[in-house]
Amino acid sequence: MNDLDLNTLLGAEDDGGRTRRGRGRNRRRRRRRNRGGFIAPLLAFVVLAGIIGGGGYYGYMWLNDVLVPDDYTGQGTGEVIVEIKDGQSASDVAQELERQGVVASAKAFTNAIGNANRSGSLQPGSYKLRKKMSAASAVALLIPDNRLLAKVTLKEGLRLSDTLKTLAEETGKPIKEFAAAAKDVDQLDLPRYAKGKLEGYAFPATYEIQPKSTPTQILAAMVKRYNQTAEQLDLEGNAKALGHTPHEIMIIASIVQAEAGRQEDMPKIARVIYNRLDREPQMKLAMDSTVMYALNKYGTAASFAETKTKSPYNTYLHLGLPPGPITNPGDHAIEAALNPAKGPWLYFVATDPKSNVTKFATTEAERQALLAEYRRNGG
Repeated sequence: MNDLDLNTLLGAEDDGGRTRRGRGRNRRRRRRRNRGGFIAPLLAFVVLAGIIGGGGYYGYMWLNDVLVPDDYTGQGTGEVIVEIKDGQSASDVAQELERQGVVASAKAFTNAIGNANRSGSLQPGSYKLRKKMSAASAVALLIPDNRLLAKVTLKEGLRLSDTLKTLAEETGKPIKEFAAAAKDVDQLDLPRYAKGKLEGYAFPATYEIQPKSTPTQILAAMVKRYNQTAEQLDLEGNAKALGHTPHEIMIIASIVQAEAGRQEDMPKIARVIYNRLDREPQMKLAMDSTVMYALNKYGTAASFAETKTKSPYNTYLHLGLPPGPITNPGDHAIEAALNPAKGPWLYFVATDPKSNVTKFATTEAERQALLAEYRRNGG
């Protein structure tokens, strides 16, 4: 082998050696690059996992609050009066309960009332609940039977003054507030024919009164009840058919209510009133009940001296009807005024005060006989 061949061979060996060493270095660099390429994604994964893990925790807590909201246990303590207003939803009530510290969270209450299938059954009213009670316990107390109501029964024939006194006694509200509300007739929705006076239009019935109701709201509810009755009876239409105004019908009904001892006598008493009004020449009504109203007294037997009192309500002195109703009549008296019995009677006498029996007469002689019977019975 010559030198050239040897050098060529050695060179080839050197190149080969350098080539193999270069390849080795390249492989080591690739391994280092690969190790770096692996670590970077791993670090990114760890960071991302941490973020996801943290978000998952808070997400879990959020879901837990929604699905398992804060709630108290037990029946609670103390006392809280909660008012459910007309038109409020279960969600509205839930927020109010949370605000007053009755339940731990509004969501707990909406869940509890939903589980009880009572979301649409909440009734307006005031309820006595407790602080820090479980939502389920709160739901159990919000039933109509637990509403705090003042049940006030106002009898037929009460004068307005007695009506206001009864309302004040039963509700615990000052009578002066009721008296002021009775004069503020613009707030009561009185019918136009009432001429701005509440007497006669505070309808007698049993009322369920919320503790927070104002005197104006209470009296307005009574007028509303009257308006409903008037509409049912077609008071305006039937009054017109009788040749009278609705106000005149209510005056007649109030006298019937005051004079009648029994419901069955009401249509006949109404007939006596119409017969006297329609008589030619017109006859004075001469009703003792109107005189007693003028004197702020009670009873249906005025003395001779009392019949001389100077008042537009004294029907012994003045022809026609008094200026306004003298009582707050009920359904039966209004119906009697609209549907008087048929008959010629001009007089009636409560012949037996103990049994409330009333007898009717057409002539003065018959009337005197009934008065004698009245006296024999201790009248």
